[in-house]
Amino acid sequence: MTTDAFKIAPSILSADFTRLGAEIADVLDAGADFLHLDIMDGHFVPNISFGPAITAAARAAAPGCHLDAHLMISEPLRYAPELIAAGADSITFHIEVAPDPADMAKRLRDLGCRVGITLNPATPVETILPALDLVDLVLVMSVVPGFSGQKFMPEVLDKCRFLKSRLRPDQHLEIDGGINPDTIRQAADAGCDWFVCASAIFGPPDRRAALTALRRRLGAS
Repeated sequence: MTTDAFKIAPSILSADFTRLGAEIADVLDAGADFLHLDIMDGHFVPNISFGPAITAAARAAAPGCHLDAHLMISEPLRYAPELIAAGADSITFHIEVAPDPADMAKRLRDLGCRVGITLNPATPVETILPALDLVDLVLVMSVVPGFSGQKFMPEVLDKCRFLKSRLRPDQHLEIDGGINPDTIRQAADAGCDWFVCASAIFGPPDRRAALTALRRRLGAS
C-alpha cells in the first residue's frame, strides 16, 4: 500500500458547532481528505449527537466533499433515507443491530449510497463475514463508541489484520477511536487505510500542523 492510499477524515463531532461551517472549511483547507459524521441516537450508545440537519449543514459547507456517516443507532434503515437526502455519501451500520447483516447491506445499497459495516471492540470479527463482500468499507472501532476523546485500544489491531487479508482491493479498512500521531502508524501497519480523527485534528488550533503530524507518521510528507 502506498501512502497515497491513506486517507484521514476529521470527525465533526469534535468541531465547534457554533461555527461549524468555518471549522469544516478549516480542516479541509488544511488537507483533510473527507469528513466523518458520528451519528448517535442515545439508545444504541448513551450519547446523542446529531442527525439530518447537521448532515445537511455539513453538505452545504463542503459541497464536493465525501460525507462518511457512521450510524451508532439502533434503527439504521429507519433514518438512512433522511441522512442520504441530507447529503451523506456512505452509511456505515453496526453489526450489533443487524441480525441479518447481508440483508441490511443490500437494503442500504438500494437507497443509492455506499455502504459500510462496523463492530464494537468486544464483538467477534467473524460476525461481519456474511456481509463482507457486500460492503465498500469495514470500520473497526478502536474505542467503545459513544464519546470522543477515549484512549486507543490496541487489542483491536488483530481484527484489522484478519480483515485486511480478506478484503478486496476496492474495499477500505477504516479505524475510529483514539487515532493520533502516536497510534496512527500502528493502525496502518495492521492494514488500515482510512483513519478517523476527532480531537487529534479539531483539538489543536493549527489544523494543518495536526494533519501534517499524522501524515508524517504514515510516511507521507
